[in-house]
Amino acid sequence: MSEPNRRKVLETGWKLGGALLFGAAGYTAYEALSPLSTGAAGGTITIGTPANFASGTSTYFAEGRFYVVNVKDQFFALSQKCPHLGCKVPFCDSSGRFECPCHGSVFDLAGEYIAGPSPRGMDRFFMNVKDGNLVVDTGALVTGPDRGTKTNFTPPTGPGCIGKG
Repeated sequence: MSEPNRRKVLETGWKLGGALLFGAAGYTAYEALSPLSTGAAGGTITIGTPANFASGTSTYFAEGRFYVVNVKDQFFALSQKCPHLGCKVPFCDSSGRFECPCHGSVFDLAGEYIAGPSPRGMDRFFMNVKDGNLVVDTGALVTGPDRGTKTNFTPPTGPGCIGKG
């Protein structure tokens, strides 16, 4: 058996690198083209009494992948997924808004559209009061409000987390 020369080592390295690059490109294409899941558990979740949520606050519930917000004593259960491409939208404490780090969409506390490429406001889950407790149905997703809707508009409370809004 002959000892590998420099040419053989480089040839094998290029083949291996090309195969890895091709595999990564294939996986990326699969992830980009596969449909996004709703991110919901599909059941009901009891989250507590309305008194647990102060006005002007946002509380994240990992179990159902949603935020509960209190906007002037109106409660909303907002999906964590951006309506644009499905990125997780975090709440920015300094601005009091939801700011998508992927493409820059910005939503006010009620999930209404402010800026960015999102086609609408944040989607919502159906919520009701049962025996004095708020209950969120993560199987009932309601399309977010249209762009320009300012029904529950809340102004920013400070600087944004992603430099927009």
